[in-house]
Amino acid sequence: MGAGGTRSVPVGEPTPRHRPRRQLHSGAWWLWSLSLGTAATRTTNPLLLTLLIATSAYVVATCRANTPTARSYTAFVKLALAVIAIRLLFAIVLGSPIPGTHTLLTLPEVPLPDWAQGIRLGGRVTAESLLAALYDGLRLATLLICVGAANALANPSRLLKSLPGALYEMGVAVVVALTFAPNLIADVQRRRAARRLRGRPDNGIRGLATVGLPVLEGALERSVALAAAMDARGYGRTADVPPAVRRTTTALTLGGLLGVCAGTYGLLTAEGGTYGLPVLLAGVAAALAGLHLGGRRSPRTRYRPDPWNAHAWLVTASGVAVAAALTLAATHDPAALHPGLVPLVAPTLPLWPAAAVLLGLLPAFLVPTPKEHP
Repeated sequence: MGAGGTRSVPVGEPTPRHRPRRQLHSGAWWLWSLSLGTAATRTTNPLLLTLLIATSAYVVATCRANTPTARSYTAFVKLALAVIAIRLLFAIVLGSPIPGTHTLLTLPEVPLPDWAQGIRLGGRVTAESLLAALYDGLRLATLLICVGAANALANPSRLLKSLPGALYEMGVAVVVALTFAPNLIADVQRRRAARRLRGRPDNGIRGLATVGLPVLEGALERSVALAAAMDARGYGRTADVPPAVRRTTTALTLGGLLGVCAGTYGLLTAEGGTYGLPVLLAGVAAALAGLHLGGRRSPRTRYRPDPWNAHAWLVTASGVAVAAALTLAATHDPAALHPGLVPLVAPTLPLWPAAAVLLGLLPAFLVPTPKEHP
């Protein structure tokens, strides 16, 4: 206790207020989100897809930090709704190969020349074709929302620190793009609010021009300033490596990518079932070796790297479990995950795949909510 009645803190010992708080590894959030997206590709059941969206939304609302990047989740949701609307519009205007007997409306059909065979403008719109477009659009929308969840939960700058050295420059470009997108949205909202306060219109072509040009000008100025700051701090500089190492790195990387493509093709075709998996594993091993050698060109240190702890393993495992369960369900009971369209069948909620999707909620109860200020 000090002379003034206050508690004395030993020199060199950080106070609890200044002690850094460990955050979940950003890679765990991306693996969790991509696993939910993989699960969404296994089904067209709207009930399961809606449950996946609700799962990601609940985890985002519970675990996201108070940062501009975290608020970009709403933009991804709006983009997903736009995708569904565009998919339905295409099905109405251009028709669908899905046959149907439940006619909802008949549009005037525009005759097309012979070279445009297979394309239809207008004509009969059936309930089957609209439902097929809705299911397909909802699946793509779920994928986008899962990516938006990863963008809202994972800190891009912390994810950059975890990338291998060979991918550092590409990671910098991606992180800069992901960081500037929410700032652009915030600039647009701020300038529209300012125009409304002045009693000026902020919609229409004139409003778009008066709002868009200052936003683009500000983005260009920020890009130039960021490029100058990155150049002053040594970004983009590489170390000298022997020519043999460079050639080996190129051969391993290109050979690994070719092996991954050939192995994936083999797994997707019936003829390549015997060689697909070995070629894929060999390609992945060669690509990882190439990335490891390529990291010698970017010798960098990491300041306070995020540890891959038990929470990261549990978050990743919850997402992978959802993807594995829906993949297994799509193999054993495809009718439950793909509701019938011809004839029309009302979608039902399969119990154990739905219970498996709920495993994706585990991060909301396992991960402590970060208190990060913008």
